[in-house]
Amino acid sequence: MNHVERFRAVMNGQPVDRLPMWEWAMWWDETIARWKTEGLPGELNTVFEISEYFGLDPYQQFWFSTTDSTIEAVQHHVEGIVSNMDDYLRVRPRLFPDHSAAIDSMRPWAGRQARGEAVVWITLEGYFWFPRTLMGFTRISLAFYDQPELLHRINQDLTDFNLRILDRVAQACVPTFVTIAEDMSYNHGPMISERHFDEFIAPYYRQLIPRLHALGAEVLVDTDGDVTLMVPWLLREGVQGVLPLERQAGVDGMRLRQRFPTLQMVGHYDKMVMNRGEEVVRREFERLAPLMKGGRFIPSVDHQTPPGVSLDQYRVYLRWLREYAPQ
Repeated sequence: MNHVERFRAVMNGQPVDRLPMWEWAMWWDETIARWKTEGLPGELNTVFEISEYFGLDPYQQFWFSTTDSTIEAVQHHVEGIVSNMDDYLRVRPRLFPDHSAAIDSMRPWAGRQARGEAVVWITLEGYFWFPRTLMGFTRISLAFYDQPELLHRINQDLTDFNLRILDRVAQACVPTFVTIAEDMSYNHGPMISERHFDEFIAPYYRQLIPRLHALGAEVLVDTDGDVTLMVPWLLREGVQGVLPLERQAGVDGMRLRQRFPTLQMVGHYDKMVMNRGEEVVRREFERLAPLMKGGRFIPSVDHQTPPGVSLDQYRVYLRWLREYAPQ
């Protein structure tokens, strides 16, 4: 099987020769800097190059920022600057950039994906993520009650932007899957109530997700922390999966599998055990083995590999990943 066939088969619960071997969030800059003092070749600069060096499966992400004309996840420069509608209308001309050049750069990847040589995925900013970026957590929490018209205006503008992006992307390189960046859960569960999700998030998913399905892309939501209570909300709006299933937040992948048999999951390998010795690293894979055997799950570090993990320790993780990937 090639990489694209393997990804699609796993996500749809079909037999595969082995599981994909992939780091969905790659590595912190500080982690890479440390590894370059420990033997990682200094000429490796992009996460794709580093992934190839480690022998991981080739995946290429394109993040369509709402603030920068780039295809990479970048630091926003507008955090917390919106308090009301006047603020938003004032800052709006700085938002929703033209991604034409970035989208053109996807074209070579279309051929690689068509040949099964690489999986292409795109990330769109979501309907909790973006207004929280503009307003900050406290203001958005109050706005659910005090400024609903502002949140609806922001999220409709975001929907129009995301749909324009998809129209352009479809002409260059249709992704194998899409992640919607939300980060709307934390260690104790959702940061938003189900009522407010239904009022402020779901109406925009209903405009966006059918378009993604029409492209043939799998749709996952990226939300840190404990997503457990939120999963049924997402599934009923057409989302197919979630990541990264952070273990430190108490997420239990097997409970999710039992409750939601078709849920697609990525991540769930506890990053906090990676520097605790080979036996602990192996036991974490053993914990995940039932999920790995059951399909619709790709094991990966449950967020970026922290800089406390040495290059040698990461190689131990990779060795056990290769051991457990054939299921």
